[in-house]
Amino acid sequence: MRILMVSDVYFPRVNGVSTSIQTFRRGLHAAGHETVLVAPSYPSGNPPADDAIRVASRYLPRDPEDRLMKPSAVRELIPQLRDRHFDLVHVQTPFVAHYEGVRIARALNLPVVETYHTYFEEYLHHYIPMLPRALMRYLARRFTRSQCRMLDAMVVPSSAMEQALQAYGVECPMHIIPTGMEMERFAGGDGARFRERLDIRPGQPALVHVGRVAHEKNIDFLFRMFALVLKEQPNAILIVAGEGPALPHCKAYAASLGLTANMRFVGYLQRDTELLDCYKAGDLFVFSSKTETQGLVLLEAMALGTPVVSLAYMGTADIVNVERGARVAPENEAEFARIVLQLLKDPARRAELSQEARAYAATWSSDAMVSRLLTLYRSVVAAGPVSKNPADRNRLASSPV
Repeated sequence: MRILMVSDVYFPRVNGVSTSIQTFRRGLHAAGHETVLVAPSYPSGNPPADDAIRVASRYLPRDPEDRLMKPSAVRELIPQLRDRHFDLVHVQTPFVAHYEGVRIARALNLPVVETYHTYFEEYLHHYIPMLPRALMRYLARRFTRSQCRMLDAMVVPSSAMEQALQAYGVECPMHIIPTGMEMERFAGGDGARFRERLDIRPGQPALVHVGRVAHEKNIDFLFRMFALVLKEQPNAILIVAGEGPALPHCKAYAASLGLTANMRFVGYLQRDTELLDCYKAGDLFVFSSKTETQGLVLLEAMALGTPVVSLAYMGTADIVNVERGARVAPENEAEFARIVLQLLKDPARRAELSQEARAYAATWSSDAMVSRLLTLYRSVVAAGPVSKNPADRNRLASSPV
């Protein structure tokens, strides 16, 4: 099978969408299938040995990490893509990639599938704060319904995301297929080396948070929680790995709470080396985002044996609610801190949770998720592209990008 993927984001931009695309592509290639990815070029350069078709892009206001592909540059690819004889188009993001991916599918008479990676209802108001939050929610829901009418099927990474889209009134067939864990890539890691690099002594309590440092990630909650932890464990350290538009705010907010001496902001880390060390350096992995459609970093931490303490909202609930290798905390800083302190004081319980975490992460194997995705692909290809009504074609012709 030949699959054309189209995305507004990919490495070197580090986030869950890039990771998901890479993981599924590796799994599909290992199963004997071909994928071709169309993605934006980045001014910082693309990763070595990158096999994506890179498209000219421009700066995206209020989000300097991301790029906006030029729609005309994507359309210019259609003649060469036609010669590749693809079986379907899989769109990964809802901006230029959605509209041009659907346009390519129509031009090549192919079915089109899209993954809904991002919970935009709780996302957009952070980036367009001048508009009322209620209006942004209304626009996000209307925008989503409009786009979904152009699709033959949709992939969602969690049951919570499926329920949210059903509440929007989305009628497109939805299939829950989370991103799988490449367990062989999450082995090893040298926590002691990472601790030494950050001047964290052996035995000194350390909490780890990995993820994009963005306003919608609710990281301020973790800082307030950590301030309470320090009252009983004044030498504890909180490691924050990742970058993003909220990084200056987070550093300033941590300083305002008197946390600076106990914080380690380490930025982006090499995924196959430094990131593994970072996860292993923590006694616990802490997470408070309420907008995750899956929460892949939780599984990554667990695969390396680091127990998780997390809120259980949206996609993270599917991972942590079973409480295997994880403890669910309420959205209350004092109660979250109480659970963290309880585990920091109980190394035997942490060791039990570490074993549970590794075993549980393995149940989310990449092979199993790729198999589910292939089943969807085959059913969509067998059915052929659904005939879209004129209203849908008009929406495509007047797309905002």
